[in-house]
Formats: sequence, structure tokens, C-alpha cells
Amino acid sequence: MTQNKTLLAYLALGTGILALSFSAMFVRWANAPGPVTAFYRIFFSIFMLLPFFVLRLKTNPSIRSRSIIFPLLAGMFTAFDLGLWTASLSYTTASNATLLGNTAPLWVALGAWLILKQKLTRAFWRGLVLALLGAALIMGSDFIRHPRLGIGDAMAVTTGLFYGAYFLFTEKSRVLFDPVSHIWIVGVGASLSLFVINVVLQYPVSGYPTQTWLVFLATAVVSQLIGYMSLAYALGHLPASVVSPTMILQPVVTTLLAIPLLGEIPGIWQGIGGTLALVGIYIVNQSHNRSQVETPNA
Repeated sequence: MTQNKTLLAYLALGTGILALSFSAMFVRWANAPGPVTAFYRIFFSIFMLLPFFVLRLKTNPSIRSRSIIFPLLAGMFTAFDLGLWTASLSYTTASNATLLGNTAPLWVALGAWLILKQKLTRAFWRGLVLALLGAALIMGSDFIRHPRLGIGDAMAVTTGLFYGAYFLFTEKSRVLFDPVSHIWIVGVGASLSLFVINVVLQYPVSGYPTQTWLVFLATAVVSQLIGYMSLAYALGHLPASVVSPTMILQPVVTTLLAIPLLGEIPGIWQGIGGTLALVGIYIVNQSHNRSQVETPNA
């Protein structure tokens, strides 16, 4: 790899992390129910990707087969994941929601251990204990401060269950579909599911002021397209051993951004718990996912 390509890959990695770190900000700035913001984040992005998807229709026969069910189901669980995560931001801080949402790889690994009987290393278990201890400190201190904060923390952690289901269907889908086709079909499944969720919850999907529509568009461009496309480029040019541990910077960047942009200053117990959780996630990533990187949960 040339030096220029390596530099570009690192720039893409940094850009992707920064773009995803704004996810919680956009949800707050939209002044709309979280699941509505999640719906338009996905809905607008699939229209932007449509021309690239159309170009691949003739070259990917899986698109016209029953295999399309795998990315569609992945999209459905993405909707549950994003819908619940964005809703948690109405209860807890941007920092906590992002950090606890990114514990999802722990639950995926545990699911693989319980269901698929995959062996896990001692390092994984050490990382898991640290991450759970950190999460418990955050949630416990929040419940003491105000039960509403603790409820939001619990909602953010629960998104990991839906992420686990998303990941299982994505593993199958990636074998059959090229990246653009996979992302587009997942987006269709997620958009349809989020629309139904908003209808069931009686959240309006129209009638918002211009500023809110601009935020909807911004989260689609920044968090969805720039964020994920930048990471996809980085993954194609950098080893997973570099990208994987770097991804834990996302909750850190979100925390730093939330201080001036949202006025959210983490307390001492949130700081200690967050540090323990991040160290635990880092150890898990290093021990369990040396050959691949999970999609960040934000």
C-alpha cells in the first residue's frame, strides 16, 4: 500500500468515527421523537444510494432470489436497534447512550458462545467482566440520581440484543450480496420497519419545521452515508487490528462533543464506569474479533 493510500485510509477512519459521534447530537437537535429521526436517517440515505444499487442489479443475481430475506431481516432488527437507541436519548445522556449501545459486541460474542458453542478466550471473559462492571457503575449511579436516567441506560444496553440478531443475518447476507446492495436492502427493510414502529407508537412522520427536516437530512448524510462509507473504505485499506480498537473512540468523541454542544458534563461515576467499560470493550475486541470489525451501534 502506498503512503498516500495509507494516509487516506487513516483520514477516512477518523472521519467515520467523527461522523458517527454526531449521531446522538442529531437526535437531540431534531426535536422530534427518536424513532422518527431514525426513520428519516435511513429513508433519505437509501434514495441517495439508489443509483449505485441500480447499477448492481444485473450483476448480483441474489437480488432477485429468496436470499433477499436475509438483508431485509437484518434491516428489521436494525430498525428495532436504532429505534430503541434513539428513544433512549430522551431519557439518558448522549454519552451514556452511545457507550452502552456500543457494548453490543459483548452480547454478540456471548450469543455465539451459547448458541453456536464458539470458544471464548480468557481475555474475553476478563474484558466482559470489566465492561459489565463499568456499565453497572453507570446505570447504578444514574438510577440513584434519577430513575429516568437509569431507564434510558437500560434501553441503550438492550439495543445490543437487536444488534446481535442484525449481525447474524448480516453475516449470511454479506456472503450473497455486494456491500452497496446489502446496505441498500438493509435500509429498505429498516425504513419499512421504522415506519410501522412510528405508526404503532402514533409518532407523526410529517408536519415538522424546516429546521427539523434539515437535521433529518444531515443525519442521513453525515451519520449514515459519510460515517459508514468512510469506515468501509478504511476497512478495505487498513488491518482490522488497527480499526477495531480505534472504534472505541466513538463514545469518547461523543462525550467530548456533548459537553459544548449539549451542555452534558459527565459525573465522576460516569467517568469511572465509562473508562472501565471502554477498557473491557477494547479487550473483547482484541481477543474475539481480530479478523473482523463490528459495525458501530449508533
